[in-house]
Amino acid sequence: MTILAATGLQREARILAGAGIDVIAGGGDHARLEAALDQLAPHAHGIISIGIAGALAPHFRPGHWVVAETVLDGTDRFPTAPGWARRLRAALPEAAGGTLLGTDSMVADAAAKAALHRRSGAIAVDMESHVAARVARRHALPFAVARVISDAADRTLPPAARVGMRPDGGMDLPAVLRSLLANPLQLPALIRTGLEAEQAFRALLRGHRRLGAAMLAAVVDLDPA
Repeated sequence: MTILAATGLQREARILAGAGIDVIAGGGDHARLEAALDQLAPHAHGIISIGIAGALAPHFRPGHWVVAETVLDGTDRFPTAPGWARRLRAALPEAAGGTLLGTDSMVADAAAKAALHRRSGAIAVDMESHVAARVARRHALPFAVARVISDAADRTLPPAARVGMRPDGGMDLPAVLRSLLANPLQLPALIRTGLEAEQAFRALLRGHRRLGAAMLAAVVDLDPA
């Protein structure tokens, strides 16, 4: 049995890699991620979007888990497989349920996060879940989402944090340094962002260990619809 795991960063992919799981790091390139998932989907038993996300709801802090019931992609709404979501929540009982918003670009500004929350009702946002949802629907595969909050809704990410991801999901350290040289005053905000991201990565590692077989076994007896 194989499931596809859609994530953003290579660091997330290293945490999530394991037997029976093919992990694809999108790196913010939604077209490349969609093509890769489409190519592998005929041989998969399900698709999960898993990794870090930004909070839209104000009560989430870094390290909090979200197991989505629905993913929004513009005006399209993609429900996740209820049985799979129940098993994920059983492994992560502290996880919140709700709607997650997928976007093709990073939502880094606190005011933009607040506006999206008011308009959509979504509690979190990422750049991979809507892509994974589209592929899962096309291939009639079970679909699930489990995401860890990295930046709170009231956080505006500094410019250096917004340019730190390469298209392959790796870290673009030269771009970060160039941004810092252009605006050294953002350094405290960048350090804070890095510390909060570390909280999220640690929570992802712990949660992945707890999920274990639930990520694989959950797709055995589910109706793809």
